Amino acid sequence: MELFVARLFDGLSNGATYALIAMALVIIYKATTLINFAQGEMAMFGAFIVLVLATERGLPIWIALIVGMLISALIGAVIERTLIRPFDPADHLPLVIITLGLFLGFNAVAGIIWRFDPRAFPRMFPDGNVLSFGVATLSWYTVCVVITVIVVAGGVNLFLNTTKIGLAFRAVSSNLESSQLVGIRIGPTLQFGWALAAAVGTLGACVFVATPLRQLEPSVMVRVLIFAASAAALGGLDSLWGAVVGGLIIGMVQSILVQYTTFIPNEMSLATAVIVLMLVLLFRPSGLFGTKRVERV
Repeated sequence: MELFVARLFDGLSNGATYALIAMALVIIYKATTLINFAQGEMAMFGAFIVLVLATERGLPIWIALIVGMLISALIGAVIERTLIRPFDPADHLPLVIITLGLFLGFNAVAGIIWRFDPRAFPRMFPDGNVLSFGVATLSWYTVCVVITVIVVAGGVNLFLNTTKIGLAFRAVSSNLESSQLVGIRIGPTLQFGWALAAAVGTLGACVFVATPLRQLEPSVMVRVLIFAASAAALGGLDSLWGAVVGGLIIGMVQSILVQYTTFIPNEMSLATAVIVLMLVLLFRPSGLFGTKRVERV
């Protein structure tokens, strides 16, 4: 029982971090119906910016995080304006190729600037444990990560539902042609979506590496992106709260199912997430909370 509770706490911690990256994927998908394969590397690059601001420029970690998220948002906006907007949003092949190129580009640039040596990331949350149950411990890190996910998901939902640009973004994500007819500026609205997703992704990457168990290096988010994509598909690619639920489920599958199923080795945890993704696409393409596609016949 103690080991099970320990795995449960691990799954909660991992799932919450996957949910943050999954939310960034959902924001891009809502805007473009496209999975941004460079989302993890953009988040990693933003985390390096935060690390530099905190360790080399001497900013407090939370100030460095806010500045880093703003810089990441600017980078995301520039990418949308220069590389995404010139192409037809209905033609996904060029956009997929661009995001794959960005994936390789961000990884290479980060390696050139910061090398590939792992670096310790400053602590964002208090050390120590909230409670203990034998060998199982619920750390402040896990509690704070879960609270962060809930606050971010609630804040983004509130922003999209109550602000003018948020309502414009929802309109564009619902029907692009109708939004153009009522005078919504499609380009700047989609640019806002890329900026928001970049900022949320940077927060997710910083939270992921802000623990003694992990360090920041250029390939740290490669595996996380697969788990996050599985979480987004499971919860629904157009549902922010679905991304949260999907992230927690994927985290539990990784920490509990793989650990307690004797015929699945630990090395297959990543493959298990891919299998979950395939099953979702086969049997419930819209996910648990996603909007079902309606077609005229």
